[in-house]
Amino acid sequence: MRKFLSLVLAFVMLFNLCGASFAAPAAKKIGISMPTQSLERWNRDGEYLKAQFDAAGYETMLTYSDNKNDQQVNDIDNMISWGADLLIVAAIDGDGLNTVMDRAAEAGIPVISYDRLIGNDAVTYYISFDNYTVGTLQGRFIEKALDLVNAAAAKKSYNIEFTAGDPADNNAGYFFNGAYDVLKPYIESGVLKVPSGQTEFQQVATAQWSTDTALARAQNILGSYYADGTVLHAWMCSNDSTSAGVAQALDSDYAGDNPVVLTGQDGDIANLANIVDGKQTMTVYKNVANEAVVTLEVAKAMLSGEVDGAALAKTFPVECAYDTTSYFTSPGHYTPSFLLVPTVVTKDNLNYLVETGLYEMGADGYLKSK
Repeated sequence: MRKFLSLVLAFVMLFNLCGASFAAPAAKKIGISMPTQSLERWNRDGEYLKAQFDAAGYETMLTYSDNKNDQQVNDIDNMISWGADLLIVAAIDGDGLNTVMDRAAEAGIPVISYDRLIGNDAVTYYISFDNYTVGTLQGRFIEKALDLVNAAAAKKSYNIEFTAGDPADNNAGYFFNGAYDVLKPYIESGVLKVPSGQTEFQQVATAQWSTDTALARAQNILGSYYADGTVLHAWMCSNDSTSAGVAQALDSDYAGDNPVVLTGQDGDIANLANIVDGKQTMTVYKNVANEAVVTLEVAKAMLSGEVDGAALAKTFPVECAYDTTSYFTSPGHYTPSFLLVPTVVTKDNLNYLVETGLYEMGADGYLKSK
């Protein structure tokens, strides 16, 4: 009997060992670190990314860091301890993650810098929209709306103000420069005037892209430079949260009755309502669902071996360029980048957003997220 039981136990052990050899491998772990839930777009990014990776069979950890760099460092540290196989990080402060990025590199964990570039060479790939082009689209929109090309011949001039984004966000400079480079020749020629005199990025920047900060600064400018009846024609805002603040200031503190050309970016629901109501003129829409799709495909390629970036970009179901010369994490160290294409949205083409499948038009004429 003992011999028989020994044979049975041996058989069971052998069966278990064989079964283990055919068991499905453990799912790869993906750490997703988003900066904040206080801005609508980051909620969308986090949800889309997590949904994409979950559906593909990965194990995910999604965190939001409340716009606090120390918290984001801690969140990423937890992901490293968790055993993440890949990190996807949208940085609060592009220069504030060096230590934890170094720890990720020491642990052999690759990093995708998502939407905002991290200033550390541990970054393997950068996935974003063409940020300079976002600003260029805003600048060209103002150029066309005011017919600046023909203004000098018609002996016309216009007044404009600027509101840029968070100095800690690497993208903010690209957005601002893209717009300013379009408009600068008109400022230099006198076709465009800036009554406040504030044209430098640091003068017009908005910490954490805060609506309240943008509102307070806009009220100060309107009270200081436009209270005497000076006409304002355009206000270049780099994104929707700052544009919302400027729109509030125009409602409360600007007496002019001319429509002010007001730009934005992101397609936030409240701002889309402002576009319908004529309080905002345009937004540059970045389809973050597409950004999540590209991120998943790049991650899959990274985790399975070497990535041929140029060839991979051609396989995406959305338009995306592979770029190796525009973005760098340290002097001389250029980061391979996958850059998606943004789209201008105005009151005249709101249906474009409905066609993405991410928005629907309400009976009241306002868009809402699905």
